[in-house]
Amino acid sequence: QVQLVESGGGLVQAGGSLRLSCTASGRTWSMYRMGWFSQAPGKEREFVAAIIWSDGSIYYADSVKGRFTISRDNAKNTAYLQMNSLKPEDTAVYYCAAARTTSIKYDYWGQGTQVTVSS
Repeated sequence: QVQLVESGGGLVQAGGSLRLSCTASGRTWSMYRMGWFSQAPGKEREFVAAIIWSDGSIYYADSVKGRFTISRDNAKNTAYLQMNSLKPEDTAVYYCAAARTTSIKYDYWGQGTQVTVSS
């Protein structure tokens, strides 16, 4: 069992910044990835960014390229999502997820943290 806990959400003005964190605990795998997803009210959950833990490979959704940065702290088993130049359309609940590198689906999810961007 793997547990994921997100934190760092909040209310900011457009153009501001937030840093989300996701800490994993419990049993882990030798090869896995951690990802960030967002879900706005009434909309489907969308992929935001992911990082491959073994080598640090990074992937971003087109909508956040150049604005968001995903990173990791190996010692803390923590992934971060630095969000800059935030837009009102970024407003959503942000979820951390984890999966084996070779798995298509994400098997473990955090509880979510609310990000609200005012205009």
